[in-house]
Formats: sequence, C-alpha cells, structure tokens
Amino acid sequence: MTMQRKSFASRTLGVIAAAMVTGATMIQPAVAGPGDGVSVQPIATGRADQYFQNFIVQIGLERLGYEVKDHLEAQYPAMHLAIGQGDADYMATHWDPLHSEFYERAGGDDTLRRHGQLIQGAAQGYLIDKATADEHGITNLGQLTDPEIAALFDSDGDGKANLSGCNPGWGCEAVIEHQLDAFDLRDTVTHDQGEYFALMANTMSRRDAGDPILYYTWTPLWVSSLLRPGQETVWLDVPFSSLPGDRSEVDTATPDGRNLGFETNAIRVMANKEFSEANPAAVRFFELLEIPIGDVNAAILRQKEGEDKIDQIRGHAEEWVSENAEKFDAWIAEAEAVE
Repeated sequence: MTMQRKSFASRTLGVIAAAMVTGATMIQPAVAGPGDGVSVQPIATGRADQYFQNFIVQIGLERLGYEVKDHLEAQYPAMHLAIGQGDADYMATHWDPLHSEFYERAGGDDTLRRHGQLIQGAAQGYLIDKATADEHGITNLGQLTDPEIAALFDSDGDGKANLSGCNPGWGCEAVIEHQLDAFDLRDTVTHDQGEYFALMANTMSRRDAGDPILYYTWTPLWVSSLLRPGQETVWLDVPFSSLPGDRSEVDTATPDGRNLGFETNAIRVMANKEFSEANPAAVRFFELLEIPIGDVNAAILRQKEGEDKIDQIRGHAEEWVSENAEKFDAWIAEAEAVE
C-alpha cells in the first residue's frame, strides 16, 4: 500500500487546487496484477496540454492493477515538494534538466527518483515570424540589442520588443530572466508574463494581422503545429550559452551548430523514493514507456481544434495505447514479471 500521508494542503498553504479530473466514469476498473490493492496518488499541473501523457501513464498503471486516484494539481515547485514529502506518488511532467533545481530543493535522491524518458527531444527557445526574419536578416536574439530591430516587435507602443514569455513557477521564466541580463537586452526587450496561452492567443492575432511576433515556446505543444518553424516562424539562436544557477557552465550548443539557449530536455516520470522502492512493477513500466514527441504534438493539436473535453483526451490516450498495442502490451508484460 502507499505510505500514510500528512495533509499536503496544510504544509503548502493551499497550492494544490482541485482534482484534475473526476475520473469515476472514465477510469477502467483495476485488474489483478502486481498493483492489486495498491492506491496511487498522481499529481499534475492541471494544464490540458499535459493530460494526454498523464492518461497514458495512468492507463498503464491500471493495467498493472493499481487504483489510480484523481490527480492533485499544483505548480511545478509544489509538485516536486508534494512527491518528496509523500503527499503524492508520482508526476509524468518532470523536465530533466530544466526542473533539476526543483528536484534538489524537494530532497533530491534522498526522497525522489526519476524514471525513464517518457518523451525525448523536448526543445525550447525563442522564435519570430519568418517574414520579419527574412526582411531584416534576424537570426540571433542578440540582434535585439539594436533599438531599431527591437522596435519591430513592439506591441504596446513603448519602443521595446514584447516577448511573449513564460509563466512564473514553470522554470523557463528563470532562464529567460537570466538571459535578458546576460545578453544585455533589458533596455530593449520586455518579458511579457501572465497566462501563457492568453499571451499566445494575442501573439497569433498579431501574426494574422501581419505584424511581427516574438515569443518563447517549447515542444511538445500545439503552438509549433500552427506557427511552424521554417515556414511561418524561425528559431533564433542566442549569442552564447548562459543558464542560471548551478547550470551556469552548461553548453547549450547542439552538434549542428545551433544554440537555442536551452538544453534539450527529456520529460520523465518522477516518483517518491519510498513508492518507487515498494512498487518495482510501476517503476519498470515508467522506465519502459516512451511516447514519440510527434504523437504528443498531434494529440495536443486535436485539443486545440476542439476535442478538449476530459473524456475526449482520455479517448485520445486510449487510441494511442490501442494503436501501439504490441509495444504497450510488451511493456506491461515486462513490468508484471518484475519481482
């Protein structure tokens, strides 16, 4: 059984909101297996673009016999703390290495474990519209130190470029804030923060009107399915590698000569150490499960295009499991065989 938990809400001043889904009508009954009789508490951000992968993980645990509870919700720092303290068992949205600081603050290897590589090749960085890039020869974020170049992306009339950026608490905002200083961009660029998807809706409206756009994004996400790099938009390189904190010496350049300013991440399952040690079948499943990033992008785009109800997204996950049945069944069988 999972460990006895103290009240997480009392220790984190209410950072967890509601359950992600009610789940009662969607979750298939648990079957006999290594997880029979074991209740599992996942935690998530509550963002719809992450439901697909969360449901695939959940389906696998159910196949192993676990009873998967409704997801708790919190921001990334609190999610890591909740798992480290035993108030939740796992999350399926740990970005490695972006969330390394959150991992260490929540206890690191003393309280946590990172398993597998659920989604590989998750990229991040800065983009502008291709038309402006081609017309003005813009290939590098550092060119925005030029007030005339920066003013092309001014959307509020103050003469500075408006960068549609990253929500506080996600981890990416710390990198952007650090790089604005490192690249001497404070005088010419404003980091617009708030609700990311509302910012991106405004960004897309500007693009539809033919105005220049400057924004941060990541993959997997629907943004790059609509603003396609190399077609509607282009990635910008950065002047040099520069990350905050204990990653200050990391080289973000890639073998092909690009430098987008961020390390390529793997999205991993992160679990409580005691849970991991007590549930080797679940851990083996976490280690084996891989979802191609293109499949995640496609699922998120379906949500953007209207298939955004919770039961529909659960259906997308079930479709993926069915379409990949041979591999998925083999992963389950190997997990079941772990002693």
